[in-house]
Amino acid sequence: MDYLYLILGFTILLISGDLLVRSGVALASHMRISTLVVGVTVVSLGTSAPELVVSIGAALKNHPDIAIGNVIGSNISNIGLVLGLTGIMINIPVSKNSVRFDWPFMMFASLLFTLFVINGRLSPAEGVMFLGLLALFIGWSLRKSRTELAKVEHVFAKARFPVSVALILLAVSSAGLYFGASWLVDGAESIARRFGVSERVISVTIIAFGTSIPELATSVVAALKKQLDISIGNILGSNIFNILGILGVTSIIKTLEVNIEMIFDVYWMLALSAVLLLFMLPYGRAEINRIKGFFLIIAYIVYIYIVFKT
Repeated sequence: MDYLYLILGFTILLISGDLLVRSGVALASHMRISTLVVGVTVVSLGTSAPELVVSIGAALKNHPDIAIGNVIGSNISNIGLVLGLTGIMINIPVSKNSVRFDWPFMMFASLLFTLFVINGRLSPAEGVMFLGLLALFIGWSLRKSRTELAKVEHVFAKARFPVSVALILLAVSSAGLYFGASWLVDGAESIARRFGVSERVISVTIIAFGTSIPELATSVVAALKKQLDISIGNILGSNIFNILGILGVTSIIKTLEVNIEMIFDVYWMLALSAVLLLFMLPYGRAEINRIKGFFLIIAYIVYIYIVFKT
């Protein structure tokens, strides 16, 4: 029954995230919102919603290891698994903005998070600071893309169904995210207890992988379609949102106690982030190719092995 809850949780989170995006795009179309704005807001929310709901649900159920481990594991998975697998399939160009702004901001957020959790807790005050930094990042990113927005301002999302259907799907997807996250956390907790595996291990591996599936599926499908506009900035932005947005909101709702063993996972996240910078050089001419992709995948597998072995 525990495995059924786990599988149902994963499945419902995926379906609900997809429905959230579809309903959001339809509503944006009826409101005459440009496709660029839809991509920056609705689509980003849809792919990040599973992590957000899982972390909040885990915190409210007094499972801080799952709330925090989900984010750390997702960031490790985004770089090691998602970016690595996509790099194996197709060369990913590195934009100048990724090196000049996105990576430094992601690393700053990661180091600040490390500094905050060393004392064993993440407080509401620190969560407010996270959300403030996230607002600055989003504001700067939107300002940076103002020129692009002006070029496509006449392009609007195409609605596939009427407003009434979109609203129903929005409500259904929101409920699905709630129940999916709840079942996922309950199933993971029971399995961890049965096999004597800690919630920290379950959260940074199985749950983190599950909530990263939307990003993985999107990247793989884009690679198969030979879409060369895949950007590392998408992965960096997702990692930034995971730390500043998800942990920001979650820690404001409830102070999170940090398991000292999770510091190992934090250091691994920092190490992978540092390696990624090396792979993004030389400035303006680098790309994530097959060799770099294999290295990232191997690093991710080694991490998973160490986590389960220790």
